[in-house]
Amino acid sequence: KTDAAVGLNLPEKSTIVEKVPLSREQAALYEAYVHDLEERLSRRKEKRRGAILGALVRFKQICDHPALFAGDGSPLMKNGRHRSMKVKRIFEIVNEALLEGRRVLLFTQFPSFGRLLIPEMEREFAMDIPMLHGGLSRAQRTRLVEEFQSENGPKVMVLSVRAGGTGITLTKASVVVHMDRWWNPAVEDQATDRAYRIGQE
Repeated sequence: KTDAAVGLNLPEKSTIVEKVPLSREQAALYEAYVHDLEERLSRRKEKRRGAILGALVRFKQICDHPALFAGDGSPLMKNGRHRSMKVKRIFEIVNEALLEGRRVLLFTQFPSFGRLLIPEMEREFAMDIPMLHGGLSRAQRTRLVEEFQSENGPKVMVLSVRAGGTGITLTKASVVVHMDRWWNPAVEDQATDRAYRIGQE
């Protein structure tokens, strides 16, 4: 795609890695979970490898949002403040993109994280935000893609990496955000390339 000899003339693709600190609530959860894990491993109550792999997923959830980790249906915000610094930054990125007239794809490993975000984002940005995930039929996925690609389509779409990472073209988007990191960077590249394709302006 980037070889000048091929002559695709795609716009420059820039990748920005943002490091976001944990909120106080997230940091407390993270520390408590580390202590719990250490205790479980020291008592050898479960197999070490399985416990560590499971913990990596739980740490990712804490870093996304405390409500995702807890699964308790609690709100994104508390007293008008973000409980997750990552979610706060995601809202800022989306707002900046919308002000510049850009469309945004938000990828997550956790469909439940997308479902947590969407209601608050719809309130904040006064728009409907669709979500493409593995529970949709092929016809539903096709309809969502066609709507996003249309002239008056949604400005923001949330996608699960697994369902939205291959086989679709979303060239109306020019901002792609990976809200949590996938295990394999090549999978992230594939997901980003849903937007970075021939026809991208």
